[in-house]
Amino acid sequence: MTTFAVIAGGGTSGHVLPAIAIAESLVDSGIDLQHVYYTGAQRGIETDLIPPTGIRHTFFDVVGLHRSLSLKAIRNNWAFASRLFKARRQAVVLLKKELPKVVVSVGGYASLPAVLAARKLDIPIVVVSYDRTPGRSSKLTSHFAQATAVAFPSSQLRRAVMTGAPVRRAIRNIDRIQDRSAARRRLGIADDSFFIGVIGGSLGSLMLNNAVSEFVKEFKDDSQLALRHVVGPRFMKSHTNPLTNVEATMTYQVVAYEENMADIYASVDVLIGRGGAGTIADVAAAGVPAILIPWKNAADDHQTANVKYLSESGAAILLVEERVESELSKIITELRSDPEKLQQISEQAFAIGELNRHGTIAAIIQDVADGRSV
Repeated sequence: MTTFAVIAGGGTSGHVLPAIAIAESLVDSGIDLQHVYYTGAQRGIETDLIPPTGIRHTFFDVVGLHRSLSLKAIRNNWAFASRLFKARRQAVVLLKKELPKVVVSVGGYASLPAVLAARKLDIPIVVVSYDRTPGRSSKLTSHFAQATAVAFPSSQLRRAVMTGAPVRRAIRNIDRIQDRSAARRRLGIADDSFFIGVIGGSLGSLMLNNAVSEFVKEFKDDSQLALRHVVGPRFMKSHTNPLTNVEATMTYQVVAYEENMADIYASVDVLIGRGGAGTIADVAAAGVPAILIPWKNAADDHQTANVKYLSESGAAILLVEERVESELSKIITELRSDPEKLQQISEQAFAIGELNRHGTIAAIIQDVADGRSV
């Protein structure tokens, strides 16, 4: 079987979902799905997300690099180096077998085995960087990539080409007017409810979970309010439903992980989320009014930079962690009473998301695979 592209990266949904989006874009451009291959990490969420897609795959035993100087971190970093060396050798064997025309990196530690193997075998590399502030692996691999596909202007990465961020087909095709009612029915949300979706990233956010619990307690008697709360897999067992054994009329749904984000994006009145690049890309592509709370401990504060790209244009509301407790309820109440402002935010986000909906990542990958300069 001829392999066109190996897509490398993973660990969190912030890397895996863009990889799936790139695979879909390649298929939309005429590449058979069986000619696309994925490599990721054995401990990443890709072990759940990739198999159902039908993409052929291999998961390497690799771990991330820690910035701390603690003894535990030093031990983990030694594991990083030894496992990466072994995974690179396995990736060399894999690439010699698959003979891809191009290797596409979506970043993260899980991308390194295949990218380093591609460099050894002189296979062209495309780096896809969708954060406004690039991560360490993207900075490293862009130095020997034939092209770097970026989602934000003024990128400092080598051979940067503005292509838009990779967004999955189901989200690219959302029509929030036409899809709203059907999406709400699938989620069990009434048409006349003011619907809030809360997404704390692929792992969840304890800070956000606690803030939302307080909000739910405050508005438990509002029968016109509905909230779907994605608490994260690691918090599902420990999360205490604030409405347990309490008389309440609001609709409150709790899930560990949201498998159908397209219905959330299509039907919420407001989304509350973090500032990961995937969230930014999806919110813009679908035109979702959003309150975005950057994770303050993100490397190089890259989530704040991501959110500002939208908020500075009126395409989202940026709320810093320190003000969530005091301001979240107030902001939601103000937006709920101002449909015109919600519509303005939605329209501005949708306008910014034009490049994501009609991105050129597949074309750049094809150019590199065929040896054309970009």
